[in-house]
Amino acid sequence: MDKVDVIIVGGGLAGLSCAYELADSGMTVIVLERGDFSGSKNVTGGRIYLSPLRNLLPDLWKDAPLERHVTKEILTLMGEANSTTLELYSERFNREPYPSYTILRAKFDRWFADLVSEKGVFVIPQKNVNDLIKEDGKVIGIRAGDEEIGADCVVAADGILSFLAEKANLRHPFKPQHFALGFKEVIELPSQTIEDRFRLGEGEGAAQLLVGSLTRGVLGGGFLYTNQGSLSLGIVVGIHSLNVREPREEVYKLLDEFKERPEIKNLIKGGNVVEYSAHLITEGGIHTKPKLYADGMLVVGDAAGLGLNMLVTVRGMEYAMASGVLAGRTIKKAKEKNDFSAPSLAYYEQLLNESFIMKEMNSFKNSLMILENERLFSKYPQAISDLFEKVMRIDEHPKERLYRTISQGLKQNFFNLETFRDWLQFRKL
Repeated sequence: MDKVDVIIVGGGLAGLSCAYELADSGMTVIVLERGDFSGSKNVTGGRIYLSPLRNLLPDLWKDAPLERHVTKEILTLMGEANSTTLELYSERFNREPYPSYTILRAKFDRWFADLVSEKGVFVIPQKNVNDLIKEDGKVIGIRAGDEEIGADCVVAADGILSFLAEKANLRHPFKPQHFALGFKEVIELPSQTIEDRFRLGEGEGAAQLLVGSLTRGVLGGGFLYTNQGSLSLGIVVGIHSLNVREPREEVYKLLDEFKERPEIKNLIKGGNVVEYSAHLITEGGIHTKPKLYADGMLVVGDAAGLGLNMLVTVRGMEYAMASGVLAGRTIKKAKEKNDFSAPSLAYYEQLLNESFIMKEMNSFKNSLMILENERLFSKYPQAISDLFEKVMRIDEHPKERLYRTISQGLKQNFFNLETFRDWLQFRKL
């Protein structure tokens, strides 16, 4: 059996970040990617926060193919026939180093894999790993078809359903409420059109979150991100909430209806759909984190359950990259001692616990419980939009005093036991 120092299974952000950290270590490292190239199977169109990553990967971002730096945050609450939008622009977001960017992963991952290859790591595409090889309970390599490759350490970076973590008996059985389905389109538009419609300067970007009637009471929401020459538009819905919905209906219809809403239709007008895709998203936070290490093996990124819905944004990409770097540092330390046992590799969990990843996942450990509250996606967006519409509306009747209008609306929709209970729950965030 051929043998190398490290095998990384999965050429996404976590796997490539681990490879990048190990590239100058003198070890022989290979990345096995089942797609035609890194990024070929990735459908994420979203946003990445760079501030937590700059110290871990300081030299990576200068030439990285990112899209637009986000200067504008937009939150839209959608009723059945109205909506209310809160928009934030901050000069702080428009000052270098920019805190966050929109990103197209197919482009970024391919560039990252090429960079890792230039640093001496072997990135091998079209390689599907079927199994782990174990000896006396220790992971000593992988099987890819008829081929066997040995290694001192195998890194599972094989995504949200991690076949390797399951093979190593490191994770618990999945529960539907821990996952959501994201589906989106990439819609091409001229760069100038995007900047005009979103009132952006050159190179500036917007990130929009939409909640309410667009998901018909199902846990979830919509998103829209501005890229250089396209928009990433989509919906995320909870798997469990979708399963118990009656009558059952194809989820793609939600996106079709979403695109017909005036709030969206006028933003994408004249655009050309160049991509449609769907993928699973982890929503369980700390509740879905598996054991992260075994004799001869580490688990990183989505495979390690390192994703988090913070209600106002979804985190995952920076978690993946940071975990890959920390796994790489753990492997280098293990190599110095020539000890790849579980107690030695447990250093990885120590690094994670000290990092922003686990601190944030612990801080937001109750977010899943709050997300299960259907009123967040039905009652409250509708009530807020109705109240704002009533404040602004002028009709044939004499206008009431604003205080009376607002106080009646608040009393009717918010000053009740149900809302008080929701507020007590929300305080746990």
